[in-house]
Amino acid sequence: MFHRKPLEERIAERVAKRPPLKEGKHFEHRPALIVFCVVIALVALKIVGAFALMKWGVK
Repeated sequence: MFHRKPLEERIAERVAKRPPLKEGKHFEHRPALIVFCVVIALVALKIVGAFALMKWGVK
């Protein structure tokens, strides 16, 4: 349709153009790092909040 290459071929060409992955780098994509940090921060905040509620008690 419209003389375009199939989606699989276009994706394969884009992947082939990418530079090789760097050793020791865990997050290649910035959004993945941001989501990871936000999730860790929320979990830590919940744990600290739970301990605060246990210490002061819920009235």
